Amino acid sequence: MKPLIIIFMLNAVVVMAQQKSISRKELLKTAIDQKVKSTEIQEITMAAGQGAPKHLHPCPVLGIINSGEAVFQIEGQEKVVLHEGDAFYEPKNAKILHFDNASAEKPLVFTAIYLKAGSEENIKFIK
Repeated sequence: MKPLIIIFMLNAVVVMAQQKSISRKELLKTAIDQKVKSTEIQEITMAAGQGAPKHLHPCPVLGIINSGEAVFQIEGQEKVVLHEGDAFYEPKNAKILHFDNASAEKPLVFTAIYLKAGSEENIKFIK
């Protein structure tokens, strides 16, 4: 075989091997009823045993638990425990009753993605 043909064949084998090593796992699928003009992404760390006050978000929020576990509850829904790698969705203006670190020993780290239509705040606390 000619060297050029061998090189093309080897490149094809490498590309096929790389494609086989990519996997996708769906974490969350949700409809968002809002035009998104900008996003803000934050990594948030909560101390061991810390809970967030009751709050809402004036924009939809998507997130993923990077490490630790969170107790999560939207008003009208059951409490759930989110584990490392779990994704979550906080709808616009929904009351969040719990977003608490489930561990008394380890911090909770998560990434929050704020989907903004304008210049709305990220969070509003509820008294």
